Amino acid sequence: SRLPTLTARKSSMFSVMRSPLSLSLSSCLLALFTTSHAFLQPHAASRPASPPRSPSAMFAGVSDTTVEGDLTTVNVPLGDGRNYPIYIGPDLSDRADLLRKHVHGKRVLVVSNDRVAPLHMERYVKMLQEDGSLTVDTHVLPDGEINKTVDVVMTIVDKAMELRLDRRCTFVALGGGVIGDMVGFAASIYQRGVNFIQVPTTVMAMVDSSVGGKTGVNHPLGKNMIGAFYQPQCVFVDLNTLNTLPDRELCSGVSEIIKYGLIRDAEFFEWMEENIPAIVARDMGKMAIAVRKSCENKAEVVAADEREAGLRATLNLGHTFGHAVETGSGYGTYLHGEAVAIGTAMCASMCARMEWIDQAHFRRVIKIFEDAKQPVELPLDSPMNSKLFLDLMAGDKKVADGQLRLILLKGALGNCVFTGEFDQAAMEETVADFVAECDGQAAAELEAQASAV
Repeated sequence: SRLPTLTARKSSMFSVMRSPLSLSLSSCLLALFTTSHAFLQPHAASRPASPPRSPSAMFAGVSDTTVEGDLTTVNVPLGDGRNYPIYIGPDLSDRADLLRKHVHGKRVLVVSNDRVAPLHMERYVKMLQEDGSLTVDTHVLPDGEINKTVDVVMTIVDKAMELRLDRRCTFVALGGGVIGDMVGFAASIYQRGVNFIQVPTTVMAMVDSSVGGKTGVNHPLGKNMIGAFYQPQCVFVDLNTLNTLPDRELCSGVSEIIKYGLIRDAEFFEWMEENIPAIVARDMGKMAIAVRKSCENKAEVVAADEREAGLRATLNLGHTFGHAVETGSGYGTYLHGEAVAIGTAMCASMCARMEWIDQAHFRRVIKIFEDAKQPVELPLDSPMNSKLFLDLMAGDKKVADGQLRLILLKGALGNCVFTGEFDQAAMEETVADFVAECDGQAAAELEAQASAV
């Protein structure tokens, strides 16, 4: 049983898409989209222990952060001339100069989706055109994870070709994580690479996906399996855009904030425990602190391991389980942060089962996600079953030489390991426990019984 038993299961708050998942593609196609770098030894992701700091010292910033009035700038120090800033402010409407100085040519293509464009596209086009130096065109994509595909990315390339944009053009990604990933990928392949700028409008994009250069699209057999590492020229975080973000999406993004505390910043986690209620209630002062601390953590990790050779993989805490939930349930059924919350609950349960973390640690993980209004278990009507779950996890990008590697909590709060050396039985028992009451598991068992007869 779960350690400790979670709250009583309720019917799903989401309508589960039961579109069949095709598993007919060849194994060579799977291999093409699976990371194949060498196995890495387990390591801790946390920074060296330091003396306790006061809240004022904690939020005084790091060496690569500057504060000027309401504007905070976090530098992503990649070196070799590719450093870039993350601009964070409560309302950056009057800072169009920050955007324009990262446009190297005279042509800009702003790409958004059909939910965000009516809310914010006109304002950003005006900001870019303000001094008359730039020609700005727009392109609007259909909203949703279900549209995060190669075919939809190609419509961005088609638009750029129709406009005859050259290599000095700049793509601007205006939206959440899906838009940022797709526009960044389109920028990486158009004429072998053009500049792009991230303008995230969701919490998840602000604190995670817009920073670090991961771009790409989904494949029917796995999430984000087609893509490239491609860094933006800057990230422009205007917290004012969160005023139009639905509550469900705001809370989903908080899952990506929580992970930083769990894997590397215990002090930040403790601050989050106290302030999650205010953040989900839209206290923008507290939100600004959470976004800034998240970006600082992400910038430090990306600077140390840009292409995810080891340390950066720890930012995927809960994602191997979570991506299986997203793929197996049908893209769009869960928001990314919701699937990550379930995945992190599963991870914590597995770690407690192996006695890598204690019960108090496990309960804190569950409680903080519940306080963030995120799911920590699968609903009764989930199509997931043990075989599907394990099959999807086996195709994860962190598999190396046929061995599944996971990011797992181990030891004191703020520590984790990236390893393939774990108790396989504990993982399988955790999966079996989480799918035990799901419709998908019941159906799989009936099918197995029928086959046996």
